[in-house]
Amino acid sequence: MPKQVLKHQRIARVLAREIHSGALEPGSRLPGEHALTRRFAVSRATVRQALDELSKQGLISTHAGVGSFVTFDGGLLDNRLGWTRALADQGAQVTTEVLRLEAVRDARLAGELGIEGVEFMALDRLRVLPEGTPVALERSRVPMVAALADVPLGGLLDGSLTKTLAAVGIRATHGDEWASVRQLAADEATLLRRQVGEVWLNTRRVSRGPDGRIVEQVTSLLDPARFQLHLGFGESPDETALGSGNEAAAKKRPR
Repeated sequence: MPKQVLKHQRIARVLAREIHSGALEPGSRLPGEHALTRRFAVSRATVRQALDELSKQGLISTHAGVGSFVTFDGGLLDNRLGWTRALADQGAQVTTEVLRLEAVRDARLAGELGIEGVEFMALDRLRVLPEGTPVALERSRVPMVAALADVPLGGLLDGSLTKTLAAVGIRATHGDEWASVRQLAADEATLLRRQVGEVWLNTRRVSRGPDGRIVEQVTSLLDPARFQLHLGFGESPDETALGSGNEAAAKKRPR
């Protein structure tokens, strides 16, 4: 039994080095159990123990009938850039599926945000890994202004909401973000190709412009196998004069 433990730990260490070095990239599929048993000359049970060890370390995610995939590598993602840009900056190959882009009226949301207008530009997007696994569902609501009236018909500038807003002089400079966990509803589970009731990280961010006006509210459901929330507090010498508060960013695993 001790020899068996050493075997699967050795295999896990080898694969972990390949993941950290980038030889196995974020989102890529690991070789199948068959291939790994041949490579390391061990039993399938030993390979499964090694994969379980990597999963516990947050380095891979295994999906029944599909395989094991390399998860994100622990680097910080600045979601102020938008998830696609932040993930791309870390080398993660994530595509974006636009599920909805239209003008809507939402008096309840306007009341929650404390604004007079009830018209919003609604943008719902899905972030998907190369093998087809969704890792995030994002719902953005932007108070509608005349300059954005044609966007639902013409689409986003270069596929980017940040660029679209910047093109009409709208820029977010600060805001607040809240995080919790909750179970996936039936419609969300369908979109994310998961089971109803799975627990995901749920964030809500309200961003404001230099004048304090609401720029956007975005709620995101994030795969907890891929993301964790990192909260900083206190102040550094360079930040003291700026009066900066807590900053939240999604962090790629492992924890």
